[in-house]
Amino acid sequence: MSGFRAGAPVVAGVDGSDSALEAVRWAAREAARRGSPLRLVNAFGWMSTERVTDPGLGDSYREVLLDAARDEVARAAAAATETAPGVQIDRQVSSGYPVAVLTNESASAQLVVVGNRGLGGFSGLLAGSVAIALAAHAACPVVVVRDGEDGHSPEDGPVVVGVDGSALSEAALAFAYAAADARRVPLVAVHAWHDLLVDPTMAPLLDWPAIEADERLQLAERLAGWGEKYPDVVVQRLVTRDRPARALVEESGRAQLVVVGSRGRGGMKGLMLGSVSQALLHHSVCPVAIVRPTDDGTA
Repeated sequence: MSGFRAGAPVVAGVDGSDSALEAVRWAAREAARRGSPLRLVNAFGWMSTERVTDPGLGDSYREVLLDAARDEVARAAAAATETAPGVQIDRQVSSGYPVAVLTNESASAQLVVVGNRGLGGFSGLLAGSVAIALAAHAACPVVVVRDGEDGHSPEDGPVVVGVDGSALSEAALAFAYAAADARRVPLVAVHAWHDLLVDPTMAPLLDWPAIEADERLQLAERLAGWGEKYPDVVVQRLVTRDRPARALVEESGRAQLVVVGSRGRGGMKGLMLGSVSQALLHHSVCPVAIVRPTDDGTA
């Protein structure tokens, strides 16, 4: 699979949770698909202090945490080996806050993969703070994987990509086309539009067919050229008058991966993460890839 920093590792965050193990298994399959090594990373700050309740540990506290982290990485490595035998696995245990550690790892990675919630995560919080912060700041694409309780990832499902009509979606398109090509599945390009500025009393007077035709043209312009680069990828175009987040969440029900940019049309550079991306991290049924644009429009 051609992609971001070919030959660099796929990094998976490990914290001992079931969600993280699902992310490790997904990352192992992706590393095998790319022919890349898998790097398993555990940061002390990700661990629940409830495991260590003896106030008399003193100087041994760090060693207890270190041993627990190593055990968690060992279990993750076993799961990865079972999922994708033959994948080269590198292990890293570090002290520090998970977002900072994984953001640093992202500088030399193809991809960073994390679970949708870690230890101590509330059942209603479908995307943990680590996933959201990392998706906003990582130097490479980030994939957030649902655990078995919340989601699925059908191997024959399509790759879905959100296209908002802006140049910012080019990086997401590049990632999505490569993912669909590597998996030999269709690509569903979703362009959803919903104009909140339209006065409801004026809506009946508008030429909606003409507006829809213009939206279809925007999508066609964004997809132009990609067919030549990926001739084997079958593209299904979906243009709908709906809120983008809702349309993409609905499509996630049949997809194996949804790909979006970190911020959409009108996004400000200082914004941590776009509203559509955040909504998907909370509600998508399948894994979500968040791809940040760079100055040259690539991932």
